[in-house]
Amino acid sequence: MPTVTMGACRELHLPEEAVRALRLRKGSKLDVQIAGETVVLVPAGRIPKDQRYFWTEEWQRREREADEAIAAGDVLGPFEDADEAIEALRSAKV
Repeated sequence: MPTVTMGACRELHLPEEAVRALRLRKGSKLDVQIAGETVVLVPAGRIPKDQRYFWTEEWQRREREADEAIAAGDVLGPFEDADEAIEALRSAKV
């Protein structure tokens, strides 16, 4: 994985392979999204507005919680059908 070093004035120089793959050029705008301790740079306008919620800190926190629950086996299912799923939810001790 290529790395990026921050310069004295906080400038970043992206690896050539990233610039080519994303078809960036001088003046290209990048949205900065923070997910936990991860920084995601996305060419501006390439994520539809109705999908930007996914990169909010709250959504990413809940995604991490869900991943942890799945890893710990703290889940219900799989189910044969919807009725079985509904019954399991009704009888679950929450």
